[in-house]
Amino acid sequence: MLAPGPLFSVARAFTQDEFDRFAAVSGDDNPIHVDPGFSARTRFGRTVAHGMLLYTVLWGELQRRVPGARQIAQNLMFPAPTFAGETMRFDATVTRCDGRSAAIAFRIARAADGEVVCSADAEVAFAEGAP
Repeated sequence: MLAPGPLFSVARAFTQDEFDRFAAVSGDDNPIHVDPGFSARTRFGRTVAHGMLLYTVLWGELQRRVPGARQIAQNLMFPAPTFAGETMRFDATVTRCDGRSAAIAFRIARAADGEVVCSADAEVAFAEGAP
């Protein structure tokens, strides 16, 4: 049974190729994600990850642990950029679980300095007979 407390913590670094492939799949080819020349002239100085690319890692990790969970609500914030090649920590904590649904707090932070690049809360419903 899923219970309140830590659910997972994993490390991951993205490559520019992953930014480019996510842009192709999602249709979001904003140059801030895929054009190093353009991005060099922005306040970030280089390409940044798509916010939803980051969230797909969180969602994939959740699905590995709670197969069939359905997201019924989410709240996302991206206060800082994620760059290719930097290791990020993807963490999830169950804050409430009643057997039919759960509230989960997600956090993605830069491993090098702990700066939060994504904070999220999600409400998930479970498939029949889970978790």
